[in-house]
Amino acid sequence: MKIWNTFVKAALLSIMLSAGSAFSADTPQTAVNINNASIEQLEKMNGIGASKAQAIIEYRLQHGNFAKVDDIVKVKGIGPTFLEKNRAWLSVE
Repeated sequence: MKIWNTFVKAALLSIMLSAGSAFSADTPQTAVNINNASIEQLEKMNGIGASKAQAIIEYRLQHGNFAKVDDIVKVKGIGPTFLEKNRAWLSVE
């Protein structure tokens, strides 16, 4: 019985810890405007590190604002997979 209680407690602790990481700050809680977001804001997106964030900003400076969210795939290193994973968190307004 003591082993069973220990097992149940360990299982519950494991579930609580893994659930906490599922709600971590990997994705922003509000939409990120890709036309004026900072590097820090862009890095909160799933799949964006410092170099891709910088590429988005450089593209924006060279070509002007993005007309629509889908235009982000024009940035080198950003593809349709990134777009679909983050579409709900991207905006151009």
